Amino acid sequence: MSHTLLDPAWFTDGWLSRIKTDVEDNWRLKMNNLKKILQMVVDYYNEVLAQEISDFPLPDVSLVAEHSDPTELGRLLQLILGCAVRCERKQEYIQIIMTLEESVQHVVMTAIQEVKSSMSLFDNLTSKSSCVQLKKALEDLAELQTEKEALTQRCQELDLQVAVLQEERNSLLAENDVLTDRANQLDTFDDPSTPSGRKHSQLQQQLETLQEENFRLEAAKDDYRIHCEELEKQLIEVQHRNDDLTSLAEESRALKDELDVLRNCSDRVVMLEASVETYKRKLENLGDLKRQMKLLEENNMTYMQNTVSLEEELRKANAARAQLETYKRQVQELHRKLSEETRRADNLAFEMKKLEEKHETATKEKERIIIERDSLKELNEELRCTQAQQHQLSQFACLFHIGMLPSSSPSHDNLAAELMPIEYREKFIRLQHENKMLRVQQEEYEREKIASLQAQLEEAHKTRSELDTENRLSRERVSELQQQVEDLQKALQSQASKPDDVTAFFFPFRVQLNEAQDEIMKKKELLEDLQPDNTQTSLKVDELMAALKKKDDDMRAMEERYKMYLEKARNVIRALDPKLNPATVEIQALRNQLADRDKQILSLEVNLHFNLLKLKLYVYDMFLKTESMCREETLYQNIQISTTV
Repeated sequence: MSHTLLDPAWFTDGWLSRIKTDVEDNWRLKMNNLKKILQMVVDYYNEVLAQEISDFPLPDVSLVAEHSDPTELGRLLQLILGCAVRCERKQEYIQIIMTLEESVQHVVMTAIQEVKSSMSLFDNLTSKSSCVQLKKALEDLAELQTEKEALTQRCQELDLQVAVLQEERNSLLAENDVLTDRANQLDTFDDPSTPSGRKHSQLQQQLETLQEENFRLEAAKDDYRIHCEELEKQLIEVQHRNDDLTSLAEESRALKDELDVLRNCSDRVVMLEASVETYKRKLENLGDLKRQMKLLEENNMTYMQNTVSLEEELRKANAARAQLETYKRQVQELHRKLSEETRRADNLAFEMKKLEEKHETATKEKERIIIERDSLKELNEELRCTQAQQHQLSQFACLFHIGMLPSSSPSHDNLAAELMPIEYREKFIRLQHENKMLRVQQEEYEREKIASLQAQLEEAHKTRSELDTENRLSRERVSELQQQVEDLQKALQSQASKPDDVTAFFFPFRVQLNEAQDEIMKKKELLEDLQPDNTQTSLKVDELMAALKKKDDDMRAMEERYKMYLEKARNVIRALDPKLNPATVEIQALRNQLADRDKQILSLEVNLHFNLLKLKLYVYDMFLKTESMCREETLYQNIQISTTV
């Protein structure tokens, strides 16, 4: 990185030699390398670029080393990109970035802008607990630098004054030569009474004062030059001291890392000691545990037999439950089909009623048309008769006018008497026909109106039948819900005697319990329908549970008696003399096992004490090394303080 990417003057070969390359899968070494790189990059920002990155979130190198976290790795690459675009070779890297793809350029520029936005001007170095001397040396260096700059400025001013005085001296010398020539021409300068002599004496005094001032300024210039050289030497010494302190700070960080590792090792040793103690206690209780294990195995066998029987019963119950669920789905399907068939039957009944009404309407219309046809036939016959009578009357009128008949005959009187009623009769027939036509139009209008009203009535009847069907189904659903509400009210009344705080605390659990109880009650009812001998099964289960409880009590009693007898046997064995009463083969085998176990425990204790001793010696050695380094550092600080004073 120092030769190819960034500033070789900062990332030196000495620094690169401290980066370990053969890390393989050791994430601690990777984390140590990443810490060194991150610290060097941050120092490059602070000291070379004079910029602070406190606002920018520094990457967590432990996540990068252990899990290869892409977010933290991206932050580290952002810092390196910021160094690349601000170093001396930044133009080359910017041209390389411009040759990339547009999307890659956009991502790189976004990362650089994030780093820029989080930076501020370098006002003062960040203080650290482990680098107090480094901060003080840097402050002294800054003061010496400012003093050097001030002295350099003063030397430049003095050089300018010397140059100006030199020019004035040269001008005065030239003027002095001119005046000397003029004085030689006019009179001598030795005589002070003459004006040229007085002027000559004045100029000579001025020349002497200027020479003295020139000598004084040259002496001051030499003094400042010597002081500036001393300050430069002190600056070089401070820089060397700064490098030494930086190396010491890195060593202290490495020692801190080693101290963390040692702390982890010590914690692990404590855990191992605790595990050894637990193993000791477990070995002491091994015999009792073996006997308990035998008893538990016997209990386990009985429990397994009971579990097998219960599993068989559960399998049967599951089969019944599956059949029950099938029946339940079938009942629900039948209810749905029944409701659909009910709606369909209602619709068909309504359609049948509607068709019957239409049939009655058609029958009435047919009868009306028949009646109208008969009336029209009668009217036609009457009109025919009227026309025949008019024809006969016209004939009789002609005969009457020509005098064929006597005027005093009785038939003439009858024809004269019947002549006027026939006209009225025609008019009456015509009016009657018009009346019938108006009545027919009125009946057609009324029929259309009745048809529209009848269609509305049919629609209303259809809606009413649908609403009746929905109402009947709703009443059935309401009855079911009322039954559920009554069950819930009974359950709530049974739980109303509990305190309010307990009720409030267990309210959600009670709701779930009520739901589960309702479901259980429904299933119990269905199971009672499917299994009429449920009472006998429950009695059998109660008897089996009582027998199981009795067996458990007997087993506990037997176990307590066994422990008591075992304790008595131990006391008797301890009380007896082993010379007078030789132990049996089993007791001797147990003693041999105990002796072997004691030897193993003793060897483990020796190894543990040896490892602890080695660890303590190693920790003590490291403590002595750190203490000697701290003493050297304090001595070096005291020497520095004495030199500065």
